[in-house]
Amino acid sequence: MKIAVLGGLGLQGRAAIADLVASAGVEEIVCVDTAADGPARLAGLTDLSRVRFVVPEGAIGPALATVLADVDAVIDLLPQPLMREAVQAAIATRTPLVTTNYGKAIADLASEAEKAGVSIMSECGLDPGIDLVLYARAAKQFSTISSIDSYCGGIPEPKAMAKPLCYKVSWNFDMVLVSQNRDSVMIEDGKRVEVSAGRQHDNRFIHEIEVAGLGRLEAFPNGDALHYVEMLDGAKGLQRSGRYTLRWPGWSAFWAPLKELGFLSEDKVPGTSASPREFLGRLLGPQLQYGADEKDLCVMRNVFSGLEGGRAKTVTSDLIIERDLGSGLFGMSLGVGYPASIVAQMLARREITTPGLLNPLQHVPDGPFFDELARRGITVAETVAWD
Repeated sequence: MKIAVLGGLGLQGRAAIADLVASAGVEEIVCVDTAADGPARLAGLTDLSRVRFVVPEGAIGPALATVLADVDAVIDLLPQPLMREAVQAAIATRTPLVTTNYGKAIADLASEAEKAGVSIMSECGLDPGIDLVLYARAAKQFSTISSIDSYCGGIPEPKAMAKPLCYKVSWNFDMVLVSQNRDSVMIEDGKRVEVSAGRQHDNRFIHEIEVAGLGRLEAFPNGDALHYVEMLDGAKGLQRSGRYTLRWPGWSAFWAPLKELGFLSEDKVPGTSASPREFLGRLLGPQLQYGADEKDLCVMRNVFSGLEGGRAKTVTSDLIIERDLGSGLFGMSLGVGYPASIVAQMLARREITTPGLLNPLQHVPDGPFFDELARRGITVAETVAWD
């Protein structure tokens, strides 16, 4: 197999390349990135003898199409504004593609992908990604599902916490701030409930959960729960659902007044070229970097409740991924890069062949997927409680 990684020198791209190098059957990895010093940037991470570095020149669309025409699958880890170019190149060359970005932004390309007979797997990272395959696995364990609560967040290990934020950057900090300007959709008492971005850190859905070994974490709404529920046949009568970001306690109390004062506004400050949100990213990002001996933690929990055979039960799936200090790869990078690599290899081997715009919840085989994650040291702990 030949697999290309677009944005291969980024945090997630590095993890995907390291995984592909370690995977049997991958003959060549093509690292596509605008930086010209790729070998130096990846030095010491993995064996680079099967990695070919490509710096795209000219218009991005034709440059990507040239690369994709010579590979069996591609992983798109480019900045979100370039996702459309990558998907269009994949459709033009009929090359299966995995992207970790949200599928809504390319929904209009679904029919083109289907006509071309090519599989475009969207939302295939950590969250969304691993959690969606957990949705599919849970659906098999219930006759009907009445509630789904999904939690995920990247946080520093306790010794790496620094007040007042108790947060450090394990991926694009600008995107962390952007996500705080995102509306959320919840389900309560079987009805759709909208939480505006302006109330994200000041609403009745904010609560805490207890995580073994860590203690209490704060959960606040951050996502469209209804979007994924509609993909589950067994959840048509769902009474409650929410998608929550996890942080150390105090996150919402810190951001609520700043948001009210406009510090996360996207509007340019008069007389300047930057918005308050952009300024905060530039100001805080450099101060929130991990030390070489500090770990980030990706904490995920999904709680499913419903009926099976007339009996009420709850299935709880827990997952924690931590930084590998040996390679320096963050837990967040592993949690995004590994699923993308696993599914790209499934596409390259034609184990997934459905054409069109796909989603892990509906199109990734859960058994083989979690077996592959376990081989990489990422295991989901599942508990079942009967009422």
